[in-house]
Amino acid sequence: MANQESKEKMSREEAGRMGGKATSKKHDKEFYREIGKKGGEATAQTHGKEFYEEIGQKGGVARAEHRSNKS
Repeated sequence: MANQESKEKMSREEAGRMGGKATSKKHDKEFYREIGKKGGEATAQTHGKEFYEEIGQKGGVARAEHRSNKS
């Protein structure tokens, strides 16, 4: 918000943060569940089974590495 005081343009990061805060004040958890569900369905239609297998594999590897680093 310092940018507003100095009459400079707002950064994308700042605009995104402000927009996110305004949206969270207007909507409840159900709104976010619904848009998350729609996004997941769209991703599934676009990418298919192989996409989920690949990201699941990557997540499993990352999780295993994280656990082994804690020891």
